[in-house]
Amino acid sequence: MSTTIIHPSDPLAWKQADVDVHVATRGGEYAGFVEYDGSAHLVRDAHGAELGAFPELSAARRALEISHEMPRFRPWTAVFRPRPRRVRA
Repeated sequence: MSTTIIHPSDPLAWKQADVDVHVATRGGEYAGFVEYDGSAHLVRDAHGAELGAFPELSAARRALEISHEMPRFRPWTAVFRPRPRRVRA
């Protein structure tokens, strides 16, 4: 078993997969894509989450880069703490 460590400062590598689709990788791992729908560039991350729609390809690419720079919220790591109940005397 091997572990691949991808440093977040590694730049995204872009390839044009089709006329209207650009795919990003980081360290050889899939990072997301940008698709042009005829009116806007739609961005999705590696998990399929929509990051937004942008008028220019450069802005769409930058949005994906920024999403990789920010820490992600992982709901399974959040701690649920119920409020204590009041006891009636």
